[in-house]
Amino acid sequence: MPNRPIRHHLDITAFGVTAWSTDTAGDVVINEHDEDDPTADEELFLVLRGHAVFEIEGDRVEAPTGTLVFAPPSTSRLATAMEDGTIILALEGTPGNAYEARGWELWAPLAPLYQAGAYAEVADRLETLVAANPQYPMLFFNLACCECQCGRTSEALDHLRHAIEMSEEFRESARNDSDLDPMRDEQEFKQLISR
Repeated sequence: MPNRPIRHHLDITAFGVTAWSTDTAGDVVINEHDEDDPTADEELFLVLRGHAVFEIEGDRVEAPTGTLVFAPPSTSRLATAMEDGTIILALEGTPGNAYEARGWELWAPLAPLYQAGAYAEVADRLETLVAANPQYPMLFFNLACCECQCGRTSEALDHLRHAIEMSEEFRESARNDSDLDPMRDEQEFKQLISR
């Protein structure tokens, strides 16, 4: 499911906005988010072309071209294309909070390689992305995970430290992420997650 990272491309900082598309009817256009997903913010979807069916908290919503579909925060959501060439525009934010860009748009193209276990390749590519986009702690954290998985412990600890310094969210993530298991016995790792 191709995405067009509009927010990142236009350097929008007030809200998230991405266009999602698929060439084939039956394909998932909007991946499932559930209530435990920290990225399951408030989202407004606009079907720009084609036809989709949304499932919002188990409710089925038919969405032909021009339909707006709203998903409140912490609700499950999923959209499947019913026509070839379906395009959906997604706008997102967190009620009551300033928008915080996570940089997932840069991570998304690497996710399939990561899921396939190509950790060294992903780490090499992420190093370039992090150097060009140092404002995203999530990229530092994902880089640390990949480096840990391919035995680059020193680099992984440095990048994990940087992610945690930028956002406390990643200290908690480090406590539970199995990608970091190979370095759990390192004293420096123990110190990073214990604060």
